[in-house]
Amino acid sequence: MNRLSDGELVAEVTRLARYERHATAELVAALAELDARRLYLGQGCSSMFTYCTQVLHLAEHAAYNRIEAARAARRFPVILTLLADGRVHLSAVRLLAPHLTQANHADVLREASHKSKREVEQIVAKLHPQPDVAASVRKLPSPRATRASVQPRTPGSQQAPIGATSVASPAPRRSAVAPLAPERYEVQFTVGRETYEKLRRVQDLLRHRVPNGDPAVIFERAIMLLLEDLEKKWIAVTDRPRPSVTANKHSRHVRAEVRRTVWARDSERCKFEGPHGRCTETGLLEFHHVVPSAAGGATTADNLELRCAAHNRYEAEQYFGQGFPMFVREERGSEMRTDGPTRPVRAEFDDA
Repeated sequence: MNRLSDGELVAEVTRLARYERHATAELVAALAELDARRLYLGQGCSSMFTYCTQVLHLAEHAAYNRIEAARAARRFPVILTLLADGRVHLSAVRLLAPHLTQANHADVLREASHKSKREVEQIVAKLHPQPDVAASVRKLPSPRATRASVQPRTPGSQQAPIGATSVASPAPRRSAVAPLAPERYEVQFTVGRETYEKLRRVQDLLRHRVPNGDPAVIFERAIMLLLEDLEKKWIAVTDRPRPSVTANKHSRHVRAEVRRTVWARDSERCKFEGPHGRCTETGLLEFHHVVPSAAGGATTADNLELRCAAHNRYEAEQYFGQGFPMFVREERGSEMRTDGPTRPVRAEFDDA
């Protein structure tokens, strides 16, 4: 592979990805037929899940996805075509399978075409809305405690023998944001003792306005305050903008009015355009000089565009070559940077 040119390598990866999709669709079709004939029993396995993990040596999650896709494809064969074409992925099929019917499957699969897992979860929430979760704050058990080793039950899986235990510490709980219904989300995370005590104090101070101390209401208010603070620092959002002034266009200083203009024009998203469209990244955004500052480019709205950190560095490397000194670091704790080789200097953002 290291002998291929950049263009040849991209073409080869595209070809291999297409081959993998077709192979996956063929495997799912074969698993569907094997499942229907219950051939796993003759192979010494009590379930499809056991066969996929112990005979085919698939990871548990990979096995579960393929089994669910196989069973859905027996009901709706069009799924195989969509998998082969890359219009839907295995996770999407697994999430949608319980909610597909003869009446809705064509429309639902069409809506899920080329959607991410998170976007498919939104479709599921619309198809099968769940009630809001009850607000709760509870102490988690000590991670050092001895626990029974409990495996999640998957369709067709065998339950672990009763009494099987493990002394190993459990994996840390992951933060989660999941849609329950249209416009409703479940948010779950773990906090430390200090944050918990601050939450309790906030609940006490808010009793006159939030009598039940609902953490969701407190979280919403805190997020709004944080968002307002971040928008002021990063985008220079203000109700009282200062009058425009003449400034040195060749300074690296990005004036507040320029930040507001660029941020709104580029829709708060990386503006890098590749062969397959515009970059979708909305995090770690930086101001990018179209004509680099080191090459005389002006720090004006016409010469600035938003870039994610990866594409900002990529374009700088394309212009200057790899290995050059990178990036001016902005003051006031900001991580926003400007491109181009330079010695470290201090730069400031004005407030309005």
